[in-house]
Amino acid sequence: MCEVLHTCDMNDPTEIIQGVIFDMDGVLCDSEKFICEAARQMFAERHNCTVQAEDFIPFVGTGENRYLGGVAQKYGIAWDLAADKTRTYEIYLEIIRGRLEPLKGIGEFISACRERGMKLAVATSADRMKMDGNLREIRLPEESFDVCVTGNDIEHKKPHPEIFLTAAKGLDLPPDRCLVVEDAPNGIRAARAAGSPCLALTTSFTKVRLRRERPDYIATDLTTVPDEIYARMNAHPPQE
Repeated sequence: MCEVLHTCDMNDPTEIIQGVIFDMDGVLCDSEKFICEAARQMFAERHNCTVQAEDFIPFVGTGENRYLGGVAQKYGIAWDLAADKTRTYEIYLEIIRGRLEPLKGIGEFISACRERGMKLAVATSADRMKMDGNLREIRLPEESFDVCVTGNDIEHKKPHPEIFLTAAKGLDLPPDRCLVVEDAPNGIRAARAAGSPCLALTTSFTKVRLRRERPDYIATDLTTVPDEIYARMNAHPPQE
């Protein structure tokens, strides 16, 4: 199922889509349960503290610095950013072996985008260590994308728009010509702040929750992408 919340004007050149920027977790792969499991193990192992899965929900999509740091703050834990994050990633990379799968429709959607001449980017708040592990596990080579931006490449994390502005710049496209594919409220806010149209997937949050952030489109997964998005990809700006 899909929902179109913004109807475009094909005569308006700013409505044309020339690039697609993918978030990673919850868009390319369903990794949230695994990073949560790894983080809980890390807090138990390094801080002798039992934290709950729901503690992480407010920090989904903000990158592991905030994901771990927000929960550490809640429990009054004096955590070590570098060491705790590295240990979380080590546990995570072990956990996902043979378990992490690409989300439904991702390969077909990337092919459809390429057939239409789209430039493609990944923009994830996670560190490169996690991105490399995810792409390897879901058998999606980094070369599938023209640009990859990680949390190591930016200063401000979502909901700040820096990551999507950086990806658009790397694609040599204006942000308003880049469709952002997101699954989390913080990511939708970042896309809107960047001035990019946004397709929200209900892989991590409900349609009701995502609708509050006013994305342009909502779909269950990348097999139900609205036809209007493909129409915007096929449209051409007027000749100058």
